[in-house]
Amino acid sequence: MTYLIIRLATLGNVAMTVPVVASLSRRYPDSKFIVASKKKLGAMFTALPNVEFREVDNHLGWKGVIALWKCWRDEVDAVIDLQDVLRTRVFDLLMRLSGKHVTRVHYGRIRKHLITVWGIGKKPLPTEFERYKDACARAGLVTDDAFTSLAVKVEAAKSIKAKYGEKEGRWIGLAPFAKSRSNMLPYRVTKDIIEQLTLNENTRMFLFGAGEVESEMLRQWASVFPRTESVAGCLKLDEELELMRMLDVMICMDSANQHLSSLVGLRAISIWCATHPMIGFAGWKQRPEDIVQRHDLQCRPCTCHGTNHCRYGNYACRQIEAETIIQQI
Repeated sequence: MTYLIIRLATLGNVAMTVPVVASLSRRYPDSKFIVASKKKLGAMFTALPNVEFREVDNHLGWKGVIALWKCWRDEVDAVIDLQDVLRTRVFDLLMRLSGKHVTRVHYGRIRKHLITVWGIGKKPLPTEFERYKDACARAGLVTDDAFTSLAVKVEAAKSIKAKYGEKEGRWIGLAPFAKSRSNMLPYRVTKDIIEQLTLNENTRMFLFGAGEVESEMLRQWASVFPRTESVAGCLKLDEELELMRMLDVMICMDSANQHLSSLVGLRAISIWCATHPMIGFAGWKQRPEDIVQRHDLQCRPCTCHGTNHCRYGNYACRQIEAETIIQQI
């Protein structure tokens, strides 16, 4: 049997599919699993046996949907759609008409909307991992929670050691950015964290980010603080993962880096501002006690994925002091 697993975006959500795909790969060695996702994310899947990665444009147009259907209809026996948007639904329909078995993830978007917009029913929802596993179960596939870490990429690990040398002392990663303002600490607090941690001569800091603006800001911070390096824009994804494997801890927001950390078994201290773990986006096997958040705000969560607007205008959810995070470390 050949299964097509579709998850186009985003980086964090695609990373969350890895423990489930790894379970399928191990439990069904005689089957083939094709993971279709956006470009440059294949490094998360290439170490998994009987798993093939196919690059797909995230902004897949209708012509692209038809082209993929023509390309894959004779190769694939079943489809597991973990994206569930209009374009993938059209693709699913075409595959069904071709006689293929198709299952789609159930995201519970209405319940998430009720919680984040109206504050109704604030109870923990199923995690994304549970939703992915449910979609696989409806496709007749059994998964488990055995995944702990991706296998070491030897060449990437050698590249990291060549760039940063052998590990000495304590290595700490910091990924201070997120797509939305409501998911980030104020810059003042972030710089306080770096300053306090680098007072210890035994500590080396690595700053993670993406994009030109983030990379430039992190380079400036790295030039100010001792034993601090920005790796934003400097590493391929497999190299980032191997660097994370060498860290003692990752400090991150509710963003992709908590999920990348989970793929190499790295303990992550995740900071949740406007969002909340109850929605189901906490990292794979990350510890609940490592989550930092404001428990005294009734307005949280006010968003599912982040926003640049605060209904009260004060972003009280971001008011977390550096000392709180330092103590957690």
